Amino acid sequence: MAEQFDMFSEQVPRDDLVMRAASRLAKPEQSAVPMSEEDMVRHLSETGRYRILTKMVPRAVAPNPRPEYPLKGIVLDTETTGLNARKDEIIEIGVIAFTFDVKGNIGDVTGVYGGLQKPSVSIPSDITRLTGITDEMVSGQSIDMVALRELIEPADLLIAHNAGFDRPFCEAFSHLFSGKAWACSKSEVDWSSRGYEGTKLGYLIGQAGYFHDGHRAIDDCFALLEVLAREVDGSASTAFAELYEASQRSRIRIFAENSPFDMKDHLKARGYHWSDGSDGRPKSWWIEVGEEALDDELRYLRAEIYGYPDADPPIKRLTSFDRFRA
Repeated sequence: MAEQFDMFSEQVPRDDLVMRAASRLAKPEQSAVPMSEEDMVRHLSETGRYRILTKMVPRAVAPNPRPEYPLKGIVLDTETTGLNARKDEIIEIGVIAFTFDVKGNIGDVTGVYGGLQKPSVSIPSDITRLTGITDEMVSGQSIDMVALRELIEPADLLIAHNAGFDRPFCEAFSHLFSGKAWACSKSEVDWSSRGYEGTKLGYLIGQAGYFHDGHRAIDDCFALLEVLAREVDGSASTAFAELYEASQRSRIRIFAENSPFDMKDHLKARGYHWSDGSDGRPKSWWIEVGEEALDDELRYLRAEIYGYPDADPPIKRLTSFDRFRA
């Protein structure tokens, strides 16, 4: 009769049992095959459970710009001590010069400048939290006007992601920025039709598949340039081509002067803004529309706001040389 093996017998060492069991289960060692970065990205993307963001790499300055891109553009961004261009100051400016053609195709980066400026007051703590710029960083610093002039003077178009903010600050800072054509990449591009869920630069960068070091002027400039240049499936043109075309069209600013006070909520809901008259504009509600929308907007004002067909609110035609000023 065969002898029965008792696993739980105190006569059998438990460590020996574990070793013998492990030896039966062990598989031959297999050397791991290293996976390339491209393979890892592809593998994670194909699962459908991951979305990969790539760190944005700034474009290099071209030593010999291609002649088929004859026009000169500027992407700029500012960091300031506050929101009011009449009393607050620029503490940093970033500028990227690039070339493009009449169809809105971007060519080469031709120059880059980023500089800090010490303001006349201490930088507010909330601005430091937002930008990372401290009083120590700007101590003794000033923006190089010679370097800035070399980039700005020959430019055909200046672009900011919130030109209504940046243009007044830039023009208060230097006459270099006056008399230039400006475009706003935030308001003059239909981002939603391009599949973007918001207009903030951080949203645009993320949805374009990139990430970057935000809230420093030159980093934001490079990020904006990449989003503007990006070709998207289903879009007939780039965002920059759309922006450049929009900059070539005039806009109409309509001032709903002397509109009834009880109509203010209706005007606000339609997109009108209030001007208190301190900026040189009429004290009234106002809106900007394209030439094609002028007649419809006047009909709305006459029928819904003023209540009589002969109302003739003031209008002002604006080009890219006039728009986004203080």
